Amino acid sequence: MKIKLPEPFTFEAGPRAVLLLHGFTGHSADVRMLGRFLEKKGYTSHAPIYRGHGKEPEELVKASADEWWEDVTNAFNHLKELGYEEIAIAGLSLGGVLSLKLTYTETVKGVIPMCAPMFFDNEEELTKGYKFKAREFKQLEGKDKDTIQNEVQELVDNSQDMFADLADLINEVNQNIDTIYTPTFVVQARQDEMINTDSANYIYENVEADQKDIKWYEESGHVITMGKEKEQLFEDVYQFLESLDWSE
Repeated sequence: MKIKLPEPFTFEAGPRAVLLLHGFTGHSADVRMLGRFLEKKGYTSHAPIYRGHGKEPEELVKASADEWWEDVTNAFNHLKELGYEEIAIAGLSLGGVLSLKLTYTETVKGVIPMCAPMFFDNEEELTKGYKFKAREFKQLEGKDKDTIQNEVQELVDNSQDMFADLADLINEVNQNIDTIYTPTFVVQARQDEMINTDSANYIYENVEADQKDIKWYEESGHVITMGKEKEQLFEDVYQFLESLDWSE
């Protein structure tokens, strides 16, 4: 069975732009509803798909954190090439980590890390998540149960370098968080089953921004952008964006 693979998106609306970054093992669908919501509010958004994501699970283990970072900087530059001079960033999970890195590397208007890990103490949960996504993809391909089990186990056996790479990225951002002076809105799901939720407090306490806020969503799980409180989240993101000092 041929599977329709997800694609990046750009929703052009007004002069204010938001870069939307998806999570580890996810893709642009993670943030698509948020993009459509912001479009209706007059914000332009763009969401890339990092290398290895949104494809066969075998592709993910071939990719590196350096490539994901390059994909994010290319996406940021894509918005600039389209003529957008002021860009905010909202990122989910791995996208939140990358959004924070982009914030202390480039000049951005505001940053919204959502369920972003700051400690690499969740390899077991990440491995489970990766196995789940791989199994799901192979079921869609129509493979039988034994084949799926063997192929997923092989993937996990070959994933050590990828997880080590991810750990290095998270630790690097953790060490640089206090160089962020950009307005920051930290979003965290209380029912997050994937990361150490102390990460949210760590980000909030260590960014040096004068304008910073944190909000906990009591009923939400890790993929908060698609959870039961998504409408409230979208409105909160919009209100934060509206509070920024845009020139237009």
